[in-house]
Amino acid sequence: MTITLEDLARDLGARLWGDGALRITGAAEPADAAPAADGAARIAMAMSPKFAADLVPGAVALLSEGMDPQALGLAGAAIVARPRLAMAGVTRALDRGAEFPAGIHPSAVIDPSAEIGEGASIGPFVVIGPRVRLGGGARIGAHASIGAESVIGRDATIHAGVRIAHGVTAGERLIVQSGAVIGGDGFSFVTPEVSGIEEIRHTLGARSEIRDQHWVRIHSLGGVTLGDDVEIGANATIDRGTIRDTSVGSGTKIDSLVQVGHNVRIGRDCLLCGLAGVAGSARIGDRVVLAGHCGVNDNIFIGDDVIAGGASKIFTNVPAGRVVLGSPATRMETQLEINKAVRRLPRMAAQFAELQKTVARLMQKD
Repeated sequence: MTITLEDLARDLGARLWGDGALRITGAAEPADAAPAADGAARIAMAMSPKFAADLVPGAVALLSEGMDPQALGLAGAAIVARPRLAMAGVTRALDRGAEFPAGIHPSAVIDPSAEIGEGASIGPFVVIGPRVRLGGGARIGAHASIGAESVIGRDATIHAGVRIAHGVTAGERLIVQSGAVIGGDGFSFVTPEVSGIEEIRHTLGARSEIRDQHWVRIHSLGGVTLGDDVEIGANATIDRGTIRDTSVGSGTKIDSLVQVGHNVRIGRDCLLCGLAGVAGSARIGDRVVLAGHCGVNDNIFIGDDVIAGGASKIFTNVPAGRVVLGSPATRMETQLEINKAVRRLPRMAAQFAELQKTVARLMQKD
């Protein structure tokens, strides 16, 4: 992908400095951005003075307001107010993306009852089941499969090896990375008699009797519903609902290796980062952020605008707007004080041991 610096600055809403005719052929870290040669260069992501220190004279860079491109010896620059947002625009402009050849590959297996929208690209060994409806402009990578009666909106990008089960409904501009599974059965089982798990939920540990038990499957009759502009990371899984659909709101982004259990409801514009897990029937509000390795207990509610720090384990309801951390998750400021106190424990234990010795010596004297 190639774009002139002038066009890139205009697309970003940035202030252009220097030679706008320079052709931008890619992006680079500041130390790897060679000087512009033959009118072409990779643009350096140098949005702070710390990064700009590595710039080579004659390079082209993305800078933040307040930085001086002339003092840095640059050939050209795009100067922005919000660098991270500008970085999204730069990467979008330069991303060639995965290659999806036009048309339907002859090895694809498409049920005659499926409806394929105009301009779809369907790769090798794709399987599309009965009564599937696939919106126009969809791009389906090799070895992907879409189960019976699933409905996928316009301009979907479904990468190689994705598994979309039957009865999944997705809005427009869905993106699913390789290896993700949407609509697998929920992990839901019951025992003919009250199980040990059910018992300790009530007793919090005590068990009256330990006996043989076997698990009876509860089938998943619901599906999965995804809103518009949802993105699913590689090897993430979203289980179908037991009776009603598992649902993910528009604009929500789910990272690689995230597990979303059956009957979960996730709101709009949430971020679920890598290795997060949400247990069955949990409800998550809008604009919630679960950082990496977070865990959410079943049947609880997380309010709008909650932010959970990395590796938080959330066992109870969280009110809207709260920032939590730890296991069990508490207010972040409380957890930080707990962490400080824990670090002091060895020293406190040594001081207490010394105090015991002192008391013992004084008692011997008496």
